[in-house]
Amino acid sequence: MDVLYFWAAIGMIRGKVPRPVRGKEEKAVFSSIGFIGTGSMGGALARAVWRGMAPGTGLYLSNRTPAKAQALAGELEGARVGDNREIGEECSLIFLGVKPQMMEGVLKELAPVLAGRRDRFVLATMAAGLSCGRIRALAGGEYPVIRLMPSLPVCVGAGVVQYCGLGATEEELEAFAALLSPAGLVDRAEEGLIDAASALSGCGPAFFSLFIEALADGGVACGLPRDKAQAYAAQTAVGTARLMLEGGLHPGVLKDKVCSPGGTTIQGVRALEERGVRSAAMEAVLAAYQRTRQLG
Repeated sequence: MDVLYFWAAIGMIRGKVPRPVRGKEEKAVFSSIGFIGTGSMGGALARAVWRGMAPGTGLYLSNRTPAKAQALAGELEGARVGDNREIGEECSLIFLGVKPQMMEGVLKELAPVLAGRRDRFVLATMAAGLSCGRIRALAGGEYPVIRLMPSLPVCVGAGVVQYCGLGATEEELEAFAALLSPAGLVDRAEEGLIDAASALSGCGPAFFSLFIEALADGGVACGLPRDKAQAYAAQTAVGTARLMLEGGLHPGVLKDKVCSPGGTTIQGVRALEERGVRSAAMEAVLAAYQRTRQLG
């Protein structure tokens, strides 16, 4: 198991996230980082960012329910709880971890604070469906914006983050990618692809969870205890994904390797195909994509 993945998982269980030991590094591009919104996704990303920060970088956390920010600060050594105004005034990288429907209200309050700044800062939005240009318009200025779409497993170093920028320098984009590297796969993409990426990897953990749960239910129906069935199904998903990624195998090739002529697996595949699982998965991504486009 990957060391980062292992220790992050242990940290989540024990309520404390261990931080990698770092040697001497060059001055960070982002001297202070703030999170406005520390819910499920904002909190998951904050944990990953905390592991990727250079020593001496300030980390500020704010949430409309202060107790959530305080609980997260208790996990991340050196993090401090602030409010939206303080983050808007002080941080050189500001993560906007709020829902698309709430973004206008948050940025309306923040706009005068941002307008009063004379130093450079970058806004980072993870709101589905809202373009970099839209964030600029809501914030009231032509500020550098980085748009990202993280998935929930970033909190254990096994997520996916797509990102793009508007007005951000190449140095800032590279520093941003390096900062998020503990999150998992970090991939720069054209903004026109971010909504599709959101529908696939952003929503995907829910789709996979549903399928893993269904596999576990099948195991229980066959007589397996619930805890064992769930563990077997989840590890099967992890192992299959690793085999594809590390071995460079196409999913169809891997499926064929498991399905022997006249064997048990091909009968299971036949049942899945008969019930339209492939089509249902495609339709799930398309439905999520269409909703993402509506939010913009």
